[in-house]
Amino acid sequence: MKNDRCYIDIHVLQTVPPSCVNRDDTGSPKTAVYGGVTRARVSSQAWKRAMRVAFREIFEQEKLGLRTKKVLARITDAMLLQEPTLDVDSAEKKAIAALDTAGFSLNKAKETDALFFVSYAQAKALAQLTLRGADKMEIKSAMKDNPSVDQILFGRMVASDPSLNYDAAAQVAHSISTHAVQNEFDYFTAVDDCASMDNAGAGHIGTTEFNSATLYRYSTVNVDELVPWLAGDTAAVVKGFLEAFCYSMPTGKQNSFANRTVPDFVYVAVRGDQPVNMAGAFEKPVHAGSDGYLKASEEALASYAKQTYEMFVSPPRLSLGTGRSDVLSGFAEQMPLPALIERIGEFVESRMAEGGDAE
Repeated sequence: MKNDRCYIDIHVLQTVPPSCVNRDDTGSPKTAVYGGVTRARVSSQAWKRAMRVAFREIFEQEKLGLRTKKVLARITDAMLLQEPTLDVDSAEKKAIAALDTAGFSLNKAKETDALFFVSYAQAKALAQLTLRGADKMEIKSAMKDNPSVDQILFGRMVASDPSLNYDAAAQVAHSISTHAVQNEFDYFTAVDDCASMDNAGAGHIGTTEFNSATLYRYSTVNVDELVPWLAGDTAAVVKGFLEAFCYSMPTGKQNSFANRTVPDFVYVAVRGDQPVNMAGAFEKPVHAGSDGYLKASEEALASYAKQTYEMFVSPPRLSLGTGRSDVLSGFAEQMPLPALIERIGEFVESRMAEGGDAE
């Protein structure tokens, strides 16, 4: 197996108090059966959405994108910024003609039928081309060029025109609890502040389903897939991805539960052969003792990783961790999370400067 690639694996253990951050179609917290028991689950889509929102605080707007059906409105707005004397109707007609030329049909609401991932830079370029009456090939090129950070990290699929697709450079796993869970119900009442004095009843009665868990979260980034698109921005994007993955939180029911936490344990491995998800550490669910679930989860993850490196794959080129020193000793270099993120950025910069491997 080749050992000259660069994958950055991120493993996180994070305790979440009573919460319902990601619901299914019935309003229940999502779950999954793993190792024969029911686990709490947060879908990868939910956490990627939270990350994309976090990107707004990390990256400049010009480097980001929007997933929307309102592509026409984005191009029209960009046209009006570039040509303030143009009226809205004229700008919209020109934009419709340009999208039609490129093979994008709009419905009666003047929207695409499916969500389209367009970067701010692409919308700006499409506006410029539309104003000067560019041809189909130029417009199609503008839709592919100037991708955003989130487009390259998470990919873009255009069913009507696969030539506009981007393969995702990053993968995010569904988060699962390291232990068995059982969803619980919060019975609540709400008081009508304007009810008459002789009315002692509640204005509203309901239930909210929730659970609490120690989650195992995993993601991986293929650095070499970023370089052709992002070039000199690659290290900054990797650092931004790490920051967003570690600190973001889906917002479901957050006003009811105030459940936002930060990671309890972070382990980052730079690998040269393949990504390695360590969920197998929890195929046998951990059990809570007097120390709760976290301590047992940290020890199970470290033990599983060491065994995996001894028996199945090469050890990482670089192992860094934020967490208990006794768990990380002889396994990963311990440091605060901000320093860990900086260290990974330095590794990527060094690797790019040397044209490949960096130790």
